[in-house]
Amino acid sequence: MSNIKLNTGNIEKKVTDAYKTIEDGVVKGYKAIEDAVVGSYQKIEDKFVEKFLEVEEETIEIPEEGDNE
Repeated sequence: MSNIKLNTGNIEKKVTDAYKTIEDGVVKGYKAIEDAVVGSYQKIEDKFVEKFLEVEEETIEIPEEGDNE
């Protein structure tokens, strides 16, 4: 039996283009929602850090002679 392929004509391109248009719209909508949520979360996180946390300078502890840690 020889290889047989369905003759789709222009229908294949139309369906593919329509799918791609829908997919692009959904992805753009999702991306906009995601950016808004992440941006809002980042603002809340920044305010929390500013209000309740403080930066502490890093200290280096030098062990005294005789300490075997």
